[in-house]
Amino acid sequence: MKNVLKLGTFALLITGLLMFAAACGSTDQEPKAPEQEQADDAKAVDKVEKEPIEVVIGFTGPLSGPAAQYGKDNVNGIEYGIEHINSNGGITIDGQKYTFRLEAMDDQADPTQTINNARRMRDQLDVPAIFNPVFTSIAPLMDINSEPDNEFLMMAYSSTPAILHLDNDLTVRIPPSFLIYVEAFADIAWNEGWRNGAMLVTLGGYGDEWREAFREVWEHKGGKIVADQPANYYTETDYSTQLSAALATNPDFLLVGGPSEPTALVVEQARDLGYKGPILLVDQAKQDHVAKILGGTDLMHGVMGVPATADVGTEFAQEFKKGYEEKYGVINTWEAVWEYTAIHALAAAMEEAGSVDDPKAIREAFPKVFPLTGEEYPAEMFSMGPRGAIHGFGGVQRIDDNGEYTTPLNYVWWTDSQDVLDEIKGVSQVGQIELMKIDE
Repeated sequence: MKNVLKLGTFALLITGLLMFAAACGSTDQEPKAPEQEQADDAKAVDKVEKEPIEVVIGFTGPLSGPAAQYGKDNVNGIEYGIEHINSNGGITIDGQKYTFRLEAMDDQADPTQTINNARRMRDQLDVPAIFNPVFTSIAPLMDINSEPDNEFLMMAYSSTPAILHLDNDLTVRIPPSFLIYVEAFADIAWNEGWRNGAMLVTLGGYGDEWREAFREVWEHKGGKIVADQPANYYTETDYSTQLSAALATNPDFLLVGGPSEPTALVVEQARDLGYKGPILLVDQAKQDHVAKILGGTDLMHGVMGVPATADVGTEFAQEFKKGYEEKYGVINTWEAVWEYTAIHALAAAMEEAGSVDDPKAIREAFPKVFPLTGEEYPAEMFSMGPRGAIHGFGGVQRIDDNGEYTTPLNYVWWTDSQDVLDEIKGVSQVGQIELMKIDE
């Protein structure tokens, strides 16, 4: 009996030990070392951190008033680019993914409001970069974008050469220099036998610089500016007074332009006043956009300007145009084309720099992301100059006497090297390329 009790007691003891072991885990499992526990904790934190982090990019520009569509074209291009970047997973830095969002604010091209918007975006949203498309607003932004601990990258959509002389290390100029068009227009006009030109170009830093540059080049050739009647394309809608004064001088050609929508009014009003001669459009005005506003090219025989986006010539250009116009319901413009490519360049520079919030490192990384060619981008960018100018083609196209667009001629303007030209021809999808070295 005692043996039976002993045996039963022993069995109960064994069962209890087994249940205890099951509850506590295997008795032969070694306890985790502190280093292993820390590694497991780090993995858990890392898993949480790998969720994409959103980076806010800023824009301030005219989104209401006469130049509203010009501002919206810029915004659309940036947004469309961000949508493409995000749909492809954003960018990755040290294993962390980042996506983007655009914060766009209206400033009606008023520099005071521009600065207020920029400070709000910088202080409240911690934006690393701000886009702006009006030089009279860009210049004051360049006065504040290097303030210690408040730096941001100035993404400047303006072709004015003056940007490069403001001595700002945190600026990227996106479109080609307008000096390309100054030189090309003057050469074409002179070869056509025109000698007297009249100007009705937008007021402001960009327009003032354009008129001054064209006058200098034209008069150096021996031509005359017989009228200079600037107008504020951002506030005015009736240009008949300035046009009447200019046309009274009997010019061989008119040089006009600002944002495309008010420029269309200038062209229409000039034709209504009986002017049938050639019209040269400064690069801010896009002749295909002007033609769209005017319902066709009937009023645009003899117009000359930057090429229509339909004639860019890159593999991706037509796909971009189709998708863009379906999405936004407006004509594709060079503002959208260049801004789309520029936001991709900015994202690539962040990835190259290993930072989304260090404007200096991002700016220094920019030259390393080029070339961006026509397989993936509607406009090609090949390099960057030491003062922040992106190097992409400047082109000129004419609308002939039948209202047809001629084949564009594209200029490599940042070098006079035949070797560089040959190298670009080797990677570019664009035809009709020539050298035209300009000094900025």
